[in-house]
Amino acid sequence: MRWDNLKATGGPGTGDPGQPRALPLALPGAVARTFDTPEFRGMTFYEVQAKSLINKVSGASRVPFQWTINPYRGCSHACVYCLTGDTAILMADGTSRPLAELRVGDEIAGTVRDGRLRRYTTTRVLAHWQTVKPAHRVTLADGTALVASGEHRFLTDRGWKHVTGARHGRSRRPHLTPANRLAGFGLLPPAPPVDAPAYRRGYLCGFVNGDGHATQVPSAVLARVHDYAAACGGLHALTNDSREYAGASVRDASAVLDWPEQPGRAWGLGFVAGLYDATGTLSGGLPRFDVVDKVVVDWLVECLERAGFATAADDPFDGFRPARDPARGDGSAAGLRTDRGDGNAAGFRTDRGDGEAAGVRVLGGPRERVRFGLLFAPARGVGVPAGELVRGDESLRVVSVEPLGVDVPMFDITTGTGDFIANGVVSHNCFARHTHTYLDLDAGHDFDSQVVVKVNAGEVLRRELSARSWSGAHLAMGTNVDVYQRAEGRYKLMREILTALRDRANPFSILTKGTLIMRDLDLLMEASSVTSVSLSMSVGFVDEHYWRAVEPGTPSPRRRLDAIRRLSDAGFAVGVLMAPILPGLTDTPESIDATVAALSAAGAASIVPLALHLRPGAREWYREWLLREHPELGPRYRELYGNGSYAPQSYQREIAARVRLAARRHGMNAGDFGSTRNVDDPRPTGSPRPTDSPRPTDSPRPAKAASGRENGPENGRPNGQESEQLTLL
Repeated sequence: MRWDNLKATGGPGTGDPGQPRALPLALPGAVARTFDTPEFRGMTFYEVQAKSLINKVSGASRVPFQWTINPYRGCSHACVYCLTGDTAILMADGTSRPLAELRVGDEIAGTVRDGRLRRYTTTRVLAHWQTVKPAHRVTLADGTALVASGEHRFLTDRGWKHVTGARHGRSRRPHLTPANRLAGFGLLPPAPPVDAPAYRRGYLCGFVNGDGHATQVPSAVLARVHDYAAACGGLHALTNDSREYAGASVRDASAVLDWPEQPGRAWGLGFVAGLYDATGTLSGGLPRFDVVDKVVVDWLVECLERAGFATAADDPFDGFRPARDPARGDGSAAGLRTDRGDGNAAGFRTDRGDGEAAGVRVLGGPRERVRFGLLFAPARGVGVPAGELVRGDESLRVVSVEPLGVDVPMFDITTGTGDFIANGVVSHNCFARHTHTYLDLDAGHDFDSQVVVKVNAGEVLRRELSARSWSGAHLAMGTNVDVYQRAEGRYKLMREILTALRDRANPFSILTKGTLIMRDLDLLMEASSVTSVSLSMSVGFVDEHYWRAVEPGTPSPRRRLDAIRRLSDAGFAVGVLMAPILPGLTDTPESIDATVAALSAAGAASIVPLALHLRPGAREWYREWLLREHPELGPRYRELYGNGSYAPQSYQREIAARVRLAARRHGMNAGDFGSTRNVDDPRPTGSPRPTDSPRPTDSPRPAKAASGRENGPENGRPNGQESEQLTLL
């Protein structure tokens, strides 16, 4: 969740209802309230003042609308905290930073799906917060150790799994066992002692012997040279303005630049970093050094060998050949003589005859690239292996998961990709699942009912709508969390919002499964007389047995059907999102026909069917319920979903065909995007409404209402909420 635009409101003695209580550090100064009433028992409301209410949808999103309103932010799993503050997070430049020290906007490493695979990429930190949780230690075969809460999830060879769980009962959920292997790079090396005198001397020695030029290196490298030279007494530091050969300012300092008789670890790490900053590049995704001097090459290969890296040397005659391999154990270069008896490098010269310098490169794959950047810490940075496949091996096998018996401070982040690399393994970030209202996870036994309430929503919206920069574009509501959730019964934010939209004649749409919308029927009708108002209700099935099982926290299907009937009688053409359709449970022809018949009788104008969508987080919760209540359906779901989120297109087409046939039998339109009362366009002649889009040619218009106003869709999709479900369900 993102808290950046929120600040505190209210407080003890303000006369606000409810009892104020202590707050998490994520909401400093805000007021948290609990209400001792049955409908809100176990829920916490964080009352905040919002700086803005209208949200712009990311250009990368597949949804067809651009602007949304969310008076409530987050529900349920928004605050599941995960890792201790000293957990090393892989940054986008190839360095690492403790989780506690991350800040919003930092660029870090993450992963992105590519079919059934994942590839590394870069992303940004969107939120960062802290809590205190019972700690568990996860130990891997390579020695990697992570301290996390039991709710945290890691990517394994069998999908996302929680740290702890159970095989039976209410705590049953996918969790780590010794049979699992995690995905990622594995044990990350500690950062080098970049402030140690030996590291600084090694760095300057490598930089100068790599023929570092002020005109050839980035400013970050020059800044490090400047600082290190100043710290090593007797050297005249190179400045960014000198534009001179770096060696000229430091060559006379033999105490710093001479080769050491017994190089220590810190000197060797600094030497490799300095040499890479002077001559290094990435070749085939791995570090490469354009060096030709025999002595420098020997020192480089020895330092890399000590750090556990295999290397290859470019040969001007043979292309390239292996150099030292630490696995040989004979202390000699593999296929490389130390000299030819004349003091020159064996087989080396300044070029290969084609103008390209000879050099040395590191062998391996993405793991070696990441380890190189972390172990040596060159100022250039080596980045993350974006585009490379995410893998795991036996070294990342889970050895043990043990409770530590103490509560410790823990941190979590939200990222653009939904994950990050923690101590070398892929870790799921914990954030408000955008799908929970449409998959009805608010009634799950692991639901952490916490809702952020923007108590000044109406005031902020009026200000934003009156701004000269606002174009009057269509505003979609209910695309993230349900605006008519139970909290709305107490806070009544929607009445202020609808009044502001009515007064400015701004078109809007609402998607909800909450019957509380009927409270605001008067405002909806007033708004529809001056602008375009689009209403949609979510009804996946009418079987009350399944309703009680998977969505007991929502109004019953009967009550939602009654709301559709009353809205239809008021002149609105109510579209229905028939979702989620549950494979093996509510997808039978009989169940679909019963649902469509009930919707038709209630006066629904159109139906958009959507099969169950199981994104990470929702997938684990639903799978636990399914295998507990309907274990016979396990094979069917594995066939349909595998480790993915969507049912195959063939199944979706089959479901759509069943709904289409049932809709025809009952005189409805299936697949048509439902709209609402249409009014004369208040915009100037020739100006398209914000919701204009080409209308599907194969969908007939619904009949007109008795009021004479057209009930059918207004030029196709009015708000895109149905398409939002394709992405978010």
